[in-house]
Amino acid sequence: MTANGPTATLRLSCADQPGVVAAVSAFIARNNGNIIHAEQHTDAAAGIFFQRVEFQLEGFAMARDEIDAAFTPIATDLDLTWSLRFSDEVRRVAILCSRQGHCLYDLLGRWDLGEMPGELAMVVSNHDDHRDATERMGVPFHHLPVAKETKLEAEVEMLRLLEGAGVDVVVMARYMQILSEGFVARFPNRIINIHHSFLPAFPGGRPYHQAHARGVKLIGVTAHYATSDLDEGPIIEQDVVRVSHRDPVTELVRKGRDLEMVVLARAVRAHLCDKILVYGNKTVVFG
Repeated sequence: MTANGPTATLRLSCADQPGVVAAVSAFIARNNGNIIHAEQHTDAAAGIFFQRVEFQLEGFAMARDEIDAAFTPIATDLDLTWSLRFSDEVRRVAILCSRQGHCLYDLLGRWDLGEMPGELAMVVSNHDDHRDATERMGVPFHHLPVAKETKLEAEVEMLRLLEGAGVDVVVMARYMQILSEGFVARFPNRIINIHHSFLPAFPGGRPYHQAHARGVKLIGVTAHYATSDLDEGPIIEQDVVRVSHRDPVTELVRKGRDLEMVVLARAVRAHLCDKILVYGNKTVVFG
């Protein structure tokens, strides 16, 4: 959304070839559109071209529900994979969490301050620890305990809650449960997880302890899309912080938590602002 009203964002990828930028720009110009952001990238090794173009809807020569059909012949001619979204289409987001609440509290605060686009629809947790903090922010909280023998039933109930509320994006804010392949398939490239390690490295549930045992000088965290392959999904955002031989495990955990909050927030915001293109098991994240 700009001072001149809502915008449209066109994201596309195709085999690298001449004329793509010209064709897209000409389509927008022919319809009296004003481009306010345009970025592109070419993966030379894969031979794939990527572009993100945002333009104003005010003054555009056709209604928004006509743009798709009008652009389709161009997309077909160039064999584009593409999507079109409008800035006033509000995505509904659910946060999943467990006992560690730092990422949850950070996201709650960012939404309360108006820093995040989209609407925070609910928080779902397998523990009841963060109900009061969530509900004080006016966000519905759902407690769904998970045990080995009830995991499937809990997941079915979670899907019922998410789909009933029209949730489009799921954020795993240190949700310490593995989602089933069927669950992930319902939200392709729309489940964002924060992993407390700089992937690929130190797998498992105690990466900071492993890092301490190895005497590392840097620790990091990774935000990625969840897939059926645990911790193997396309990486969205990463960051690192220096540590030293003087730091006990508790200090590594503290520094890691700081990174987890920032990196997860960056990834969620990039997704909600339509800045990510996924291809294969990689992403292009525009600025």
